[in-house]
Formats: sequence, C-alpha cells, structure tokens
Amino acid sequence: MYILLTILIVIAAVLLVLLVLVQNSKGGGLAAGFSSGNQVMGAPKTADFLEKASWTLAGIIIALSIVAVGFNKNANVDTEAGSAITEQVQEAYEAEQAAQAVPEFEATEVVEEVAE
Repeated sequence: MYILLTILIVIAAVLLVLLVLVQNSKGGGLAAGFSSGNQVMGAPKTADFLEKASWTLAGIIIALSIVAVGFNKNANVDTEAGSAITEQVQEAYEAEQAAQAVPEFEATEVVEEVAE
C-alpha cells in the first residue's frame, strides 16, 4: 500500500509541475490567449481552473503524504528482531573489537622465545 501511495504522490507532483509551468506568473498563462471579449470559442475561466487544479493537487499531495507516513509507521513496528541496520552496526562493532583485541602473553613465554 505504501508503494501505491508513493506512486500516486509522484503522479500528482508531476501533474502539479505541469500545471505550474502552464500558468503565467502575471496571471495570464493559457487564459491570456482566450481573454478577448469578442472571442467566440474559448475558455474564459482557464486561469481559475488552473489555479483551483493547482491547489487541489497540492492538497492531494499533502493528504497522501500524511497517509503514507501512517502506513509506513505501522509497517516498521518490529520490536523483537530490531532493524537490519542496527544488526549490521552491532556486527561491525563486534568485528572491530575482535580485530583490535591484543592477545595476552605471559612474560615468561616471551622471554623463553627470545632466549631460544
């Protein structure tokens, strides 16, 4: 379910980017070509539609993000095993400690080896 929500968020984000690119920063955009009063065919409320669609897509992205966090939070509850990252860190720490361990020799053994 989390993957589906992520895909929907990406699709909504791409659509939002396209809508923003179509709009003109001065309020014209697609509506600028259809704003003349004597135009027979055209969309007189294109800017309003693009603005409402942008706000709607932004709201959808926010809502889907919150829902995705809820699903991801419930999926990651695993108290017994711990996370894989925690286990890898622990194994790496133990390997490093084992590599740094210095064997203890008795002084008599060292002296005998040097004397021979």
